[in-house]
Amino acid sequence: MFRNVTSEPENQPAPPSETDQPEGMSITDPTVMRALAHPVRMALIELFGVHPTLTATQASEALGESPANCAFHLRTLAKYGFVEEAGGGRGRERPWRASTKSLRIRLRAADLDSEQARVAAGALEQVWYDRWFGRIREIFLNRRWAPEWEDAAGSSQTLTFLTPQELRAIRDEINAIISRHLDERRVDPSRRPDGALPVEIVYFAYPREDLAAQLATDDGAPVDKAPDDPV
Repeated sequence: MFRNVTSEPENQPAPPSETDQPEGMSITDPTVMRALAHPVRMALIELFGVHPTLTATQASEALGESPANCAFHLRTLAKYGFVEEAGGGRGRERPWRASTKSLRIRLRAADLDSEQARVAAGALEQVWYDRWFGRIREIFLNRRWAPEWEDAAGSSQTLTFLTPQELRAIRDEINAIISRHLDERRVDPSRRPDGALPVEIVYFAYPREDLAAQLATDDGAPVDKAPDDPV
């Protein structure tokens, strides 16, 4: 199963983890980035998070795409090592499975050493964020969940002052909490607790450099300016 797909553009080494999450894939090949930067392929990767195997026909029913289109995108994902044949079946009834139990992708700025790579990385992240933001907006605006989920679901926004090391520590703590709740129940219905539904957890943590610049000006601290900036 795919546990998570994350974009981590920071230029820092990953710290040792006490969870079973593997080190992330560092993708720098623009061709591979472009292969992933497609809504149907990202949707297929998400489906493998809750299905041990999928045929093109099953994927088409879940996504509302044609079996032929799903078969094409499954073959493309297989070409770059993200899925593989599970054995058995023929044609569009051939089952596929994820090539690895976890997929964590890091797009590090320091590794994107060409304009082509930077453009491809931007396209890949555009697909992720458009998909996440669109789904979050639709779900929270419509709130179609049952009453018992009302107090469980939610969102929050916090603004505070942290160092890079402190922010990394917070991220590690959040990931450790989430990892404790990840197991094979996701793909084995017989092992899921009663009342369990698919739950998506998305969070972002980033520096507000726009506010930092304003604070520096308010405090009277010098602000770097290019030589040709007007005084």
